[in-house]
Amino acid sequence: MNKYISLFLTTVFIIAVFAGCKKDQISTDPSAKLEFSSDTVLFDTLFTTLGSATKTLKLYNRNSQTVSISKIELEGGSNSAYRMNVDGLPGDYFENLEIAPDDSLWVFIEVTIDPSTQNLPFVIEDRILFETNGNNQVVQLAAWGQNAYFHGGLGVLSVLDCPTAVWNPDKPHVIYGIVAVDEGCTLTINAGTQVYCHKGGGLYVYKGVLEVNGQLNNEVVFQGDRLEAEFAHTPGQWGIEIPFEFESVFGVEEVTISRGGIWLFQTEGCVIDYAIIKNGNIGVQVDTVGNVNADALMIRNTKIQNMAAIGLLAQSANISGFNDLFGNSGQHSLALTLGGRYAFDHCTVANYWSDGNRQTPSFVLNNFYEDIDGNLQVRQLTEGTAFRNCIFWGNNANLSDFNEFAVVLEQEESQIYFFNDCALDTDLDVSDGPHYLNIRNGLTPPFEAAADGDFHLNTTSNAWQAQSIGFPDLDLDGVSRSSNFPPEKGCYEFAD
Repeated sequence: MNKYISLFLTTVFIIAVFAGCKKDQISTDPSAKLEFSSDTVLFDTLFTTLGSATKTLKLYNRNSQTVSISKIELEGGSNSAYRMNVDGLPGDYFENLEIAPDDSLWVFIEVTIDPSTQNLPFVIEDRILFETNGNNQVVQLAAWGQNAYFHGGLGVLSVLDCPTAVWNPDKPHVIYGIVAVDEGCTLTINAGTQVYCHKGGGLYVYKGVLEVNGQLNNEVVFQGDRLEAEFAHTPGQWGIEIPFEFESVFGVEEVTISRGGIWLFQTEGCVIDYAIIKNGNIGVQVDTVGNVNADALMIRNTKIQNMAAIGLLAQSANISGFNDLFGNSGQHSLALTLGGRYAFDHCTVANYWSDGNRQTPSFVLNNFYEDIDGNLQVRQLTEGTAFRNCIFWGNNANLSDFNEFAVVLEQEESQIYFFNDCALDTDLDVSDGPHYLNIRNGLTPPFEAAADGDFHLNTTSNAWQAQSIGFPDLDLDGVSRSSNFPPEKGCYEFAD
């Protein structure tokens, strides 16, 4: 009997040993993904000399079975500014690493940069790629590459310290993500300041105040942060992008909504003076102010050019401007929509977009929208809406049924607006009347090099001279209008 008991116990022991040594079953379920301690590893330390920094990333297996990671790869490989160590082993490529259920794995990332090297981009990026059960997952790496002031963070909205913030031109300013000027705060950007915006980012002014105080020949410049020569004239490099999820017949889908690179929302008293805004998606966007008595924005002596979508977009806003150039854009150069009050003097709105087909007018003015129930919502164009000594032109007016100048209004009889001494590229009826006075159309302006964004007039004639007194006295280049009376239409005086 004791022999049988001994044999039984031996058998149980052997089974237990083999069971304990049996390898955990590895999941092949595509839903068995990794989780990460962060989806972005940001090295936000500003280096003043050659230096390096190390950050950590933790990988989690929240599944009930072991997960095998088919691949962990540093996308930039051996040419990357980054180095990687996975669970104690250095390298830029790893295969078939296993993580037990409810266990984790450490990844250490190091970057070495010299921020005084001027040919480096402002933001040095790379990615770590993970492949698990056919799933591809990514963790973004980002570090500051040059000595600059950096504002914000990737994929986040960062609020400026207030009540005041001042950006000076001693070093470039780089916007990474969305930087917000909140209610009660004023951001002042002084003359000569260079502002570089990373893809998907920009300035969001919510009930705050933005003061851009450029000067003639010392403008404040807003542009993308790619410094390579091939990006010098590439549109669409920056502008606020907001991910938005919606329910469709295909389930939950995500789209990206584009907003202005400079987005003013319910603001009063903002000023943009002597600025150059270029190479974005929407240059400036001004949304509902709710106060018809105050300007949301005074924009003057400013160039907005080479936008992938729209130069200046207004939605039920109050804007005044003069000596502005709204140049080549993929859709509208200037879009004033949903009513409001708009007053522009000596501005040039000209769209000779050559980077693809454009099917939208250079200029549009409207006062309505259709709500989600299909009902038409009309908003008033209010007293003070006036355009004087301006040019509205483009290169698509030769298309059938196409106008570069579009005024599309509901309840037009109650809308208050007029165009005086302007040149309009349109076949609309703009004969003298309550809304149009001294209008020139049908004769193309003698622009110097429209396709290249040079909208200086290369000749003068009565056709381009304004019959009304020029305001202000100096044009966008600082040329006197009073010494060359009568002044030219648009933002530039003709100068020999």
